[in-house]
Amino acid sequence: MSKIQLGVIFGSRSCEREVAIISAVQLMNNVDTEKYDIIPVYIDELGHWYTGEALRRVDTFVSFNPDAKGVQQVSLDLSAGSGALLAVKPGSGLFGKPEQVLAARLEVCVIVMHGLNGEDGTLQGLLEMANLPYTSTGVAGSAIGMDKIMMKQFFKGAGLPVLPGVWHTRTQWEQNPDAVMDDCETLGYPVFVKPANLGSSIGVSRADDREGLADSLSLAFEYDRRVLIEKGLDRPVELNCSVLGYDEDVTASPIEMPVSAVGDDAEFLDFRKKYLENSGTKGMASLSRLLPAPIEDDLKEKIQQLSCDIFRMMDCKGVVRIDYMFDKASNGVYITEINTIPGSLSFYLWENAGMSYAKLIDRMVDCAIRAHEDRNARSYAFTSDILQSVNLGGGKGAKGAKGAKGGAGCKGAKA
Repeated sequence: MSKIQLGVIFGSRSCEREVAIISAVQLMNNVDTEKYDIIPVYIDELGHWYTGEALRRVDTFVSFNPDAKGVQQVSLDLSAGSGALLAVKPGSGLFGKPEQVLAARLEVCVIVMHGLNGEDGTLQGLLEMANLPYTSTGVAGSAIGMDKIMMKQFFKGAGLPVLPGVWHTRTQWEQNPDAVMDDCETLGYPVFVKPANLGSSIGVSRADDREGLADSLSLAFEYDRRVLIEKGLDRPVELNCSVLGYDEDVTASPIEMPVSAVGDDAEFLDFRKKYLENSGTKGMASLSRLLPAPIEDDLKEKIQQLSCDIFRMMDCKGVVRIDYMFDKASNGVYITEINTIPGSLSFYLWENAGMSYAKLIDRMVDCAIRAHEDRNARSYAFTSDILQSVNLGGGKGAKGAKGAKGGAGCKGAKA
């Protein structure tokens, strides 16, 4: 049986590009090469696409050289179903003309992006236009999952437990900072200030007074024009749960508890604590944690069921991670966020459940193919006589076709 040509797409124009590189190399090192041919596809900070064996090593990206041996610039053919990565071959001789050549052909794409221009639905939309199977959540779910403000409004509208919060724009902050801070202070201190469209805790900080709030807002607005401000809890316990599957075949992982979020010494997990103080070359897998989390069975079951419900509501696919805050004082559970492409693809949570990383990749590919088949099973053919009855002349334009002779107009169109 021929191997699947598995494109691993990573990097992109994102503040989290380096984290995505680590996650992607981890994944490529764990793919079952008896089943797949790995085709690395790196998108750099300028949006240029590259492929080549050198992209399977982390050291290639320490000082990335697009002209290095084993790296080739390519572009994706967007013709539906093509999957071709095309490169330009220089012409030979004095008058030789450059020609476009096939560098590789993708059959299934594993998206390993964190942040904007990849995790936010943009790349997902591109791959749907190209009619290629891909492993992550779809366009709508990815977009909602990336934007913390929309995500919170979605969860709140669905009746799910979230902490109180407000949001503001950079324009509001620049025009009237005191009014913005007055609104934030209605939540009470402490508050957490977060750029709407960033992950890995970049630009996120805690404020305990008005002076700290001003600093936090200034920082967050450096990274995004929209900022979410949430009420903080007193020594909450952080709990994370991954979900894997597609459609009705959905499974929740064991629950993890990051150790820095335990007890009276709990502290906020910023980017430095997540990646730089915990052997960052291993990504999220290096973070110190209690796994499985030492919590009561009823709380575990509640979080796992809630995670599966959220997965279905957002029509997720593949593997996601949903983060929670547990308030011991009130026994309340609050959703922090959903990561539609979690750091390290949350493989360590599934290893704890007895599933190897290679098997997790198999499941993700299977979900991608099933979703692709479902999408292509839709009927895209709807035929009517509307074009025969269109009249684009005169001042009325297309609306003037309503009473055109010999046509039914919009109201009369039938399948």
